[in-house]
This record gives sequence, structure tokens and C-alpha cells, in this order.
Amino acid sequence: VVIEECMTGPECSLLCFVTAGQSFPMAPAQDHKRAYDGDLGPNTGGMGVYSPVPIVTDEEMAAMVAIMEKAAAATAREPFASDYRGTLYGGFMLTPEGPKIVEFNVRFGDPETQVVLPLLESDLLTVMEATTNGTLDKTDVKFSDGAAACVILASGGYPLAYEKGKEITGLTAGQLDTADVTVYHAGTAIKDGRLVTNGGRVLGVTATANTLPEALKKAYAATESIHFDKLHKRSDIGARALAAMQ
Repeated sequence: VVIEECMTGPECSLLCFVTAGQSFPMAPAQDHKRAYDGDLGPNTGGMGVYSPVPIVTDEEMAAMVAIMEKAAAATAREPFASDYRGTLYGGFMLTPEGPKIVEFNVRFGDPETQVVLPLLESDLLTVMEATTNGTLDKTDVKFSDGAAACVILASGGYPLAYEKGKEITGLTAGQLDTADVTVYHAGTAIKDGRLVTNGGRVLGVTATANTLPEALKKAYAATESIHFDKLHKRSDIGARALAAMQ
């Protein structure tokens, strides 16, 4: 029998580069796990995400950073002494008592990474090499002051039963021919020379902009040109953040 604390509040993710017991935070992100609008329906691997997160206060951000620093420091101490170097993912619940950890992962988060890394202004390879070499404290790790939003295009029925092999069209439309829109392939395949669906979460459409409302508008506009049979997407990604900003 496992007895756990019942935590309430919105979730927030904070990714960090970790090297030699030190933690270097990235931009926070907020994922949307439920399949349908209004945060209804079954949990999924993520139906959309945005960064930064307007509802996170300076105090909450500082608390999350402090927790990640403690976790990073512990990896370089006995009895672990692993000197872990890589990415540490912190999944937080923003409770009335402050941020609390839901889970740790030693990897980039999905789909959080699709909005966090587009905001990284520093060269990613340089940051990775510095993480490996233990010299990240001497390397500039800078994130944009702008925003990024990602809308997931899923197969109808996901995360329960869904069909594969639906032809995908529209990826070369004008809305996608811009430097600030990127389409990430999550569940696709090539069959008989055609691009088809091959999973529950099919595509992640990410847009960057100076502000979060602009990024969300661009991402949704880009999704309109993409088509496949029984395509499903949420229409309210970022709604909570926009309400908070107003």
C-alpha cells in the first residue's frame, strides 16, 4: 500500500542542465495532459504546451530553482556520487503551500522541450559540450525573453483506440514556410511514398513570438493548413495563461 500526499494546483515543468552537482535552469513550461478542452477526458502524453508560464510567481520560480539545485547537488554526493551530467526534468505541482515535486526524469520532457529549446539563444551544442565537460558555469546559457507555444495534432480516439495510416497533407503550406514555425514529427511514417500517421500524437506544431498570445495565434494558424482523417487537437492550449495575463 502506497500512501501519498494529495497535492492540488496547476502543474509546471522546469528543465535544468546538470553538471558536477550544479543546476542551470531553462525556461519553465506548462503542459496540457487531458485529451479534451477544459482539461477534460483521459490523460495523454501531452496535447500542447507553452513557455514561459505567466502564472508562476517570482517566489514560486525561486522555490523550484532551489529544489532543482538540491537535487543536482545530491547527484554528486555519497552514496550516489554519480557526478550525473545531462538534463534533469522536474515536474512540479504549484500547491497553495508552494511548489512541490511530482516527479524527476533524467531526460528532456515531451512536449516541453519543443517550446523550451526554441527559446534558447545560446548554441545548444556548446551548452551540451560544457555540460559534459563540467564547464557550464563558464558558459553563457541565455534564453529569449519571447514565448513559444506548441499544439499537438493527434489521431482521433487518442489516447485510447485510434487508427494509423491516415495520409497527412498541408505541411508545405505557406503558414509553415516561416522561421518562427516548426513542425515536430511524433508519430508519422512513410508508406508507399506518402506521409501517414503512425501513432497517437502525430505532429507538434510550435511557434515562437515576442509574446505568448502571438505565439499561440501563430501555432494555431499553422495547424489550420495540416490535414489528416480524424485529426484531433485541443482548441484551448494556453487559455489559463491568457486569462492570468488579463
